[in-house]
Amino acid sequence: MTSYKEFAHIYDALMTDIPYDKYVEKVISNVENVKGKSLLDIGCGTGVLSAKFAEQGFLVQAVDLSEEMLAIAADRFQKQGISIPLFHVSMTDLDGFEEIDVAVLSIDSLNYLEEEAQVLQTLHGIHESLAAGGQLFFDVHSVYKMDVLFLDGPFTYEDEDVAYIWHTEPGEYPHSVYHDLTFFMKNKIGSYDRFEESHFQRSYDVKEYLSFLQQAGFSEIKVTADWANESPEENSERIFFHAIK
Repeated sequence: MTSYKEFAHIYDALMTDIPYDKYVEKVISNVENVKGKSLLDIGCGTGVLSAKFAEQGFLVQAVDLSEEMLAIAADRFQKQGISIPLFHVSMTDLDGFEEIDVAVLSIDSLNYLEEEAQVLQTLHGIHESLAAGGQLFFDVHSVYKMDVLFLDGPFTYEDEDVAYIWHTEPGEYPHSVYHDLTFFMKNKIGSYDRFEESHFQRSYDVKEYLSFLQQAGFSEIKVTADWANESPEENSERIFFHAIK
């Protein structure tokens, strides 16, 4: 399972196209009386969504596998005056969380699991952590994005402080991709430090995710795509799932 390291320090700068407020709206539009309800942010990253959910009145706990991401999240919460417990935990090992009202697994975090068994283990763990009637929200890359868009590389990015070259190649599993990133970060003396990281992601088609959720015990499953309340289409890029325990 991939864990962000140096890439954690430029993650926010490269994720400015993610409409986090729309993600929050997706959740609060389906949860009544959010104030005081518990929310577990799984794969919380740098804590952007955790902070936004806390601002809405949720009692947030957050977990991530990357210590670098958690350190950035902790700094964010301190600066914003927000108290959110952080846990260095894999999404496949959620023992100890109980009676959670809402679980969120956002921004394709689930795609970082290599094995189907890990996806099932994660969904089972979330189901066990939720209270009766608890709700799960997560999103994944579509198979179209994995098989077509991601392989239309290489991709590049450059601004005053950071630049990267992003190569992709198919993985050994269906709908899987290796992301090989070389990036350059401006340092305090004005020169650039070079770093390299390799990430792996794998996705499944909608029917497979529905089967995984049902096997984990979830019901009342809704599926939408691309930040809209519309059904997925062949060229949809991001698939959203909402399921109830």
